[in-house]
Amino acid sequence: MIHAYDKSYLSAAQKNLARMLDYLVNDLHYPLETAWQWFLISKMAFRFEQGDCSVLVGLSGVELARAVLEQAGEVVPMQKPSYAYDRSPEYWTGWALAYYQWLTSLCFAEIEQAVSITKVRLLYTPYHEMDVRQFADKMNELYRVAKPETNLKAMRTLAGLSQSELAGQADVSVRTIQQYEQRQKDINKAQAETLLRLARALNCDVEDLMEKVPPLNFK
Repeated sequence: MIHAYDKSYLSAAQKNLARMLDYLVNDLHYPLETAWQWFLISKMAFRFEQGDCSVLVGLSGVELARAVLEQAGEVVPMQKPSYAYDRSPEYWTGWALAYYQWLTSLCFAEIEQAVSITKVRLLYTPYHEMDVRQFADKMNELYRVAKPETNLKAMRTLAGLSQSELAGQADVSVRTIQQYEQRQKDINKAQAETLLRLARALNCDVEDLMEKVPPLNFK
């Protein structure tokens, strides 16, 4: 699996996204959903996803929050942050989401579309007491339920091709396409030549066909 950026930045990235949400929600008293939407539409989200070290480690969580507020056109308060002894549910939510985005390379907006931040916050109990990898497994499950369609099927539908038409244009058997679309076979393990032929037929990049989240029955 290809991660969003180098793992050496992950711990700092988790802390910064966690602190950003904690500050916006618990110090400045914005609703979690509002704070998250501001982050999603800001340039900071894109830079975070791409592993921009000036955001991941160059800013503190509070500085990140203030940058998000500024880009959202909101008043940027200079209120000092409080530091609770225990992690708040919002802190954990940001911490866990940063891990999942790094793990899957999904955009935060893609994650939000499948599993809203409200639902992620509800996972605080019991997942804040578990290994973060168990949280990631749960997120994969929720993501697949919300988005059961494979990228291959989505791109084929977008191209207006039937399975047999795609098979003919890509010189790939209909059965193979069916197996990939039904997740009976892992397209991420397909031969490079097969992926290239499919991508050319669908006028897309090979990366557009890859699955970032493993199937529910795939370990």
